[in-house]
Amino acid sequence: MTSTIQLISPVDGRVYAERRCADAAQIDQALAAAEAAQAQWKRRPLSERAAFCSAAVDAMLAMKADIVPELAWQMGRPVRFGAGELRGFEERARHMIAIAPEALAALEPTPVAGFRRCIKREPLGTVLVVAPWNYPYLTAVNTIIPALMAGNSVILKHASQTLLVGERFAEVFRRANLPEGLFQNLLLSHLHTAMIIASGRVQQVNFTGSVEAGKTIEHAAVGGFLGVGLELGGKDPAYVRADANLEHAVENLVDGSFFNSGQSCCAVERIYVDEKIYPAFVERFVALTRHYVLGNPLDEATTLGPLVTPSAAEFVRSQIAEALTQGARALIDPKDFPADVPGSAYLAPQVLVDVTHQMSVMREESFGPVVGIMSVASDDEAIALMNDSEFGLSASIWTQDLAAAEHLGNEIDTGTVFMNRCDYLDPALAWTGVKNSGRGVTLSRLGYDNLTRAKSFHLRHEI
Repeated sequence: MTSTIQLISPVDGRVYAERRCADAAQIDQALAAAEAAQAQWKRRPLSERAAFCSAAVDAMLAMKADIVPELAWQMGRPVRFGAGELRGFEERARHMIAIAPEALAALEPTPVAGFRRCIKREPLGTVLVVAPWNYPYLTAVNTIIPALMAGNSVILKHASQTLLVGERFAEVFRRANLPEGLFQNLLLSHLHTAMIIASGRVQQVNFTGSVEAGKTIEHAAVGGFLGVGLELGGKDPAYVRADANLEHAVENLVDGSFFNSGQSCCAVERIYVDEKIYPAFVERFVALTRHYVLGNPLDEATTLGPLVTPSAAEFVRSQIAEALTQGARALIDPKDFPADVPGSAYLAPQVLVDVTHQMSVMREESFGPVVGIMSVASDDEAIALMNDSEFGLSASIWTQDLAAAEHLGNEIDTGTVFMNRCDYLDPALAWTGVKNSGRGVTLSRLGYDNLTRAKSFHLRHEI
């Protein structure tokens, strides 16, 4: 019996969409079609692959008017911010298309008389993309476009919470006339996802999600000799030095903490501020936070939507409550945000002080609109606290001293270090993490390395 998945909207708790999961026969057919299509696709000139991918990007952008409210219904993103996801989608997709000729070009060692030597980049085969709901277009496109550009076929398994996003991807490739079988969207159970990974019929799986789910992916891949790329979240820190531009730091760190209701792997979840400016920073941070409007994400006035589920909001509420019992102070009164109703997915932003690293809210990923702020006496103390985490995705340093930022960045255990900005993926730079934030690389030229294999040619033409 084929199971079904219901998409429960965080807006009002009702069923927004319902779909049947793929069964074993459909999965087998999809894998066979992907393999057959890829055998022909890899022979296509890169310019032809780029034309198909560019047409798909154009088709996605043409759907903006429908996609923006659809995102709000699926995962709660306010409509006033929905178009931003598509701008990021376009930026990443077009960048990866543009750099493909250089990234995929053969490497030529120093010439040796009588020999033709080079290292070519060969496609892997079929790439499985397991995408999350929180940035459903951005995270998926990180792999989909470069995988196709590199000559692979792609199977997308999107989160059930954003299952309509997978259908959008399938539609745009259909409109772009991509050869049949090259891109397929499958609605899969966890069991069937694991079976595909273990089947030997996909050569790479790229997953974005929780640490526990990442462990499940790795377990399914054991012994299969396939590539595994994992982006597993973070507890991203920020350090505000005494010489920082205070207004700029406050404005950007409030946004970095609460955009998307804090539901971002690279959201700012803990802030360390030089003790000399700590009181002023906290005062301004709280004042700006109070300007958020919590409410229905379909309302243009809303700047803070619901969390994805009531249970997600309950987890953050429990973190806050636990911190308060351990001595933290909450600087935001939830009563100032009438939409914050206990038991619902709607949760007011919260700023905590007098926090310590013994509290869950400073150690475990919150994935919600809460941030803890601590004062520090020195750079060394800030670095020690920033590194005191099982995660290592990104960190930001707020200062007017470029040399100091680079020096401190060398000491921080993260995949990305920002100066005077946060919560942003530059498609020209590698997106990667350390520790429990995962393994592998997407974006940049290095992103193509995980979607291809090296093949050496050693050709002796003078005998």
